[in-house]
Amino acid sequence: MTAAPPRRIVVVGASAAGLSAAEALRRQGYDGSLTLVGREPHPPYDRPPLSKQILDGSWEPERVRLRRPDDLEALGLDLRLGVPAAALAPAARTVTLADSTELGYDGLIIATGVRPRRLPGCGTPGVHVLRDLEDALALRERLAAGGRLVVLGAGFLGAEVASAARSLGAAVTLVEPSPVPLAHAVGQQVGAHLARLHREHGVDLRTGTKATGITTEAGRATGVRLDDGTTVAADDVLVAIGSQPNTDWLHGSGLAVGDGVECDRYSAAAPGIYAAGDVARWHNPLFGTTMRVEHRTNAAEQGMTAARNLLDPQRARPFAPVPYFWSDQYGLRIQAFGHLRGHDEARVVEGDPADGRFLVAYRKGDRLTGALGVGMPPRALRPWRAAIAAAADWRTARAGSPDGATEPTRA
Repeated sequence: MTAAPPRRIVVVGASAAGLSAAEALRRQGYDGSLTLVGREPHPPYDRPPLSKQILDGSWEPERVRLRRPDDLEALGLDLRLGVPAAALAPAARTVTLADSTELGYDGLIIATGVRPRRLPGCGTPGVHVLRDLEDALALRERLAAGGRLVVLGAGFLGAEVASAARSLGAAVTLVEPSPVPLAHAVGQQVGAHLARLHREHGVDLRTGTKATGITTEAGRATGVRLDDGTTVAADDVLVAIGSQPNTDWLHGSGLAVGDGVECDRYSAAAPGIYAAGDVARWHNPLFGTTMRVEHRTNAAEQGMTAARNLLDPQRARPFAPVPYFWSDQYGLRIQAFGHLRGHDEARVVEGDPADGRFLVAYRKGDRLTGALGVGMPPRALRPWRAAIAAAADWRTARAGSPDGATEPTRA
């Protein structure tokens, strides 16, 4: 006996994944009640530009809106913006909001995203995080006046902020605990190239050290103490040390929650409950492992998959994407496909890091699992993406292109 189709669906999270799910539900013919809950008061907007075009002033806030007001209206949504979800009761099939409103549902999609990890002192004036539009605008206002910025964390977010701040004339110190930025994710050679890029653009990059405290005067941040005994003076400090999934509201719900909402290959967390986007940890059958991906493309794709599988679980499709991400730093585009973390080997297969244009392939076991291009045109990565999706053997793919060419150099 098949379950009755849902007539009340609640999507918790009104960013890229949640909006994608809502749109996919309507495209699939769902005409029942559809509630979209968002923590922020803004209609759905795009987050990647916050550390790029919004921060450097080349875009105004209106440009990050994901849809026009009339497009949102056409979806027939019960929009609940500016009030987060506070609790979930799967047995009763209710979501309770922070204002005590109870929303009943037959189907639920969790897309609550992540929040920045914080350090002691994050509430001090002059100490920033960057996750939402208000964060970006507040930091932009400070950077527009020049000054000294210390960025804690040289991951992609910290690197993009350093790039934007330098373009505005700010003096930037970038602090990273690892010896080489992002080496754990993209490999030593790519990390070393990104480190050179920062230094070539005037960033004071401090590696192998971390912050032990934030100095203040008259209630405002004045610098950062490092564990090497030095203090870096600052007018503003950005804490960019990673993020954590927004799952606190699910405690006590009975859902499995670890590093995100734990899902199966279909993005299902429980019968009638799915998760999508940054908050979802699911089993990706293409790579045979669980993963949680904090990238814009994955959020939209997983939102669509969760919607389809919720409406028709009998014909559910595994969510088995080739993850994609990009980063813009100092006018250079970095793009990557696949699952790069935990790789066993990384090799330069095209170009030369010395020239600033190159492509790296990644191996896990005997499989090609990823490819990353720095300063390369998109067409250079397309065959690599196809090879990753086909679970290509490394021995074939490593020879310079997925079809074979010259032996690459080790990265």
